[in-house]
Amino acid sequence: MHPVDVKLPERTQTSHLPQLKRVLFWGAALTVIALDQASKTIVRATLDRGESWPDPDWPVRIRYVTNSGAAFGILDDQTLFLIVMAFVGLAAIYLYYRYPPFDHPVAAIAIGMMLGGAGGNLLDRVRLGEVTDFIDFTSYPAFNVADSSITVGIAIIILGYVLLAPRPKPAADENAGADG
Repeated sequence: MHPVDVKLPERTQTSHLPQLKRVLFWGAALTVIALDQASKTIVRATLDRGESWPDPDWPVRIRYVTNSGAAFGILDDQTLFLIVMAFVGLAAIYLYYRYPPFDHPVAAIAIGMMLGGAGGNLLDRVRLGEVTDFIDFTSYPAFNVADSSITVGIAIIILGYVLLAPRPKPAADENAGADG
């Protein structure tokens, strides 16, 4: 018998990167959904619709409002259309996760935040026919954790793309250093 030379694959940091990104993506999405749904449940259980806390003279309040449309009141009472569009959006976000604009773990977190935000608002639409909003700046429409997560996720992707995306290398100048 001749000994068999068995080579085991070398483990590198990059071999764990896809698994890490998957954990970060799904972890961010599920965390956002959980926080979004928990905060909305607390607001619905403790405040009446239209009620605010604390006093109106505070710059930021918790105010229980609902929205049967999209952002800023557009598409009011178009729940079925918005549910279908949410599923399209979820699919697009997932594809964006699978083929990100730059390869970095922060992209997985940001895209997971967007998926969680879209999923949190979709759960409201399917269960209640409307979205619960409660974070109220006096000069801005009320929003919720899901809305915030989508916005922050988009901002992180834009910043990440600007700061972390690979740049094309400039073409080498063929005449560089030549005396002409």
